[in-house]
Amino acid sequence: MYRFYWVIFINLFRVPAVLTNLEYMAKHKENYSEEKKIKAIKSVIRMIRHSAHIHTKVYGAEKLPEEGGYIMYANHQGKWDALGIFDAQTRLLSVVMDEAKSYVPLTKQVIDLCNGKRLVLNDPRSGVKIIGEMAEEAEAGRSFLIFPEGGYNHNHNNLQEFKAGSFKASLKSKTPIVPVALVDSYKAFEGIRIGVIKTEVHFLDPIPYEEFKDMKTPEIAEMVKGQIEDKINSVLAERKQKKKNYRRQLRSFFFNKEDRD
Repeated sequence: MYRFYWVIFINLFRVPAVLTNLEYMAKHKENYSEEKKIKAIKSVIRMIRHSAHIHTKVYGAEKLPEEGGYIMYANHQGKWDALGIFDAQTRLLSVVMDEAKSYVPLTKQVIDLCNGKRLVLNDPRSGVKIIGEMAEEAEAGRSFLIFPEGGYNHNHNNLQEFKAGSFKASLKSKTPIVPVALVDSYKAFEGIRIGVIKTEVHFLDPIPYEEFKDMKTPEIAEMVKGQIEDKINSVLAERKQKKKNYRRQLRSFFFNKEDRD
């Protein structure tokens, strides 16, 4: 967490101006184009990214639908998750967030500006309301990000249970599902790490409504979870194999002269 507090500390002199600007834009958002809203939010993310020395590689951004609404479902690892995903967007992305955590300075203004949804955890009525709003707005062309695990608890690159109710919005809106696999995102603000933090965002192939329209929500949840889990495991396996190959090359160089020749 030291990196998180460091970001706050070194940006204290910037925060008042940033907050004032975002607050004004959020209150008069009808006067601002989608492009200006995206630019304002990305400027905040860029400030955090540079201050925290976070480098996020993005894969599969070309797969994102250019038109129409869709809902992203991503695994949850920590505070950088939504920021890393949003930073890769060219369209305004609405985020569904725990209401209790949504009124922190900067977070509040960003949620308001991107038309995010505040979900009261463990409140069925709140869940039904948010699902209905998401479905209606996604059908009208808006894109959303939701974390079906509901939260994170030092789970790192391991997935928790995906809540089936999260996928009702996709069924109701008849819009594509976009699975998103986050790798090492927890490293951004967890533990004590020195130097540049590297994280990865993988946008997987969108799942059209026709492929899941006859499925029940628990089945959809398991399908999406499986795709995300497979992607994370393949990335980690490839990374492990590269390390093995590198060590093999080192041993060959230092202890096998014939191979060098």
